[in-house]
Amino acid sequence: MSDDPKGAPGFSEQERASLKARAEELKAEARGGRGAKKAAADAAAVLKKIADMPAPDGALAARVHEAVTTAAPDLAPKLWYGQPAYARDGKVVCFFRSGQADKERYSAFGFTPEAGLDEAGGMWPTAYALTDELGEEGEAAIRDLVKKAVSRPVR
Repeated sequence: MSDDPKGAPGFSEQERASLKARAEELKAEARGGRGAKKAAADAAAVLKKIADMPAPDGALAARVHEAVTTAAPDLAPKLWYGQPAYARDGKVVCFFRSGQADKERYSAFGFTPEAGLDEAGGMWPTAYALTDELGEEGEAAIRDLVKKAVSRPVR
């Protein structure tokens, strides 16, 4: 949260845009169809969002999209807070966040509590920083993490 000129706490411009995008997504879900028609519309919206991202985030998001959909074709692409995400039974498991949209120095690939990534010891990463230098090794790591996230039950 940021401060307004008068010192009162409030949401930053990026936070307001993200909340507005999420509200629009919820409205679209409420009036949208069901089944294959809805899934196709959601997937098209994700691909459009990726295509509309400025370089280098658009290319990075496309590579992440390919890695996720290859590793777990049963995850459904959808927009989540205006960014690409991948869901199982309507619940987001993993997501991409554009660094440029968030005004951060890097993009991120993360997991929600719906991912089965829990490890012994009580600590594990839930998000990873991504740069445009993400190579084949990084893409393979994403695929492995996504496979793990969907193959293990959530505790």
